[in-house]
Amino acid sequence: MSNFLEDVRNLDPNDVGRWPPIFRLGAIGLIFLIGACLMVYFLAWKPNKPDLDSARAEEAKLLDTFTAKARKAANLDAYKAQLQEIERSFGAMLRKLPNKTEVPNLLTDISQQGAGAGLDQKLFQPSAQVNKDFYAELPIKMRLTGSFHSIGAFVSGIAALPRIVTLHNVEIAPLAKTGGVDQLQLDVVAKTYRYLDDEEQAAAAPAAKPGTKKRPPAKK
Repeated sequence: MSNFLEDVRNLDPNDVGRWPPIFRLGAIGLIFLIGACLMVYFLAWKPNKPDLDSARAEEAKLLDTFTAKARKAANLDAYKAQLQEIERSFGAMLRKLPNKTEVPNLLTDISQQGAGAGLDQKLFQPSAQVNKDFYAELPIKMRLTGSFHSIGAFVSGIAALPRIVTLHNVEIAPLAKTGGVDQLQLDVVAKTYRYLDDEEQAAAAPAAKPGTKKRPPAKK
């Protein structure tokens, strides 16, 4: 081993021809290996590196897509059950929308809630309906006066109606004391909602914007 190291130290880089055969062959092999590596780098690796990077990025993107779809597939039964629950809830909500013939009775029920709660009705003014997608809003301007507890009873009565009625633009202001009892004035817009029948939906369809979602079938 010491002789080999001594021979390496005695090699003259300026006189390669006098090197021992084993060292000359080793140098030639090393030069060939370096040249081959350079050729591979410049002729194969470097020109194709952008394609390789693009392929790796596409692979990562496809892997993410696969993982997301696999996760959805694993939860497919849960999604189906959730969709069925949404459809049931939506159907229940549709059944709470009055049809054309039920609206007059509903307006009467809303009006009677004030009297039933002990409020004095000063204004009950139905406005023109506002068509939406498959339903129409029916706003009603109301003004009622009475005690705070009576107003609370009125709101509770509205919430207990079998049809959907919502209260908007609520304003409560004090009135002058009457008979020693504080009186309040309630200004509110009550909105109920009516389901549009097939004929009304068909008439409104030409005016719908492109891309509008298909309306649900008429409730039964």
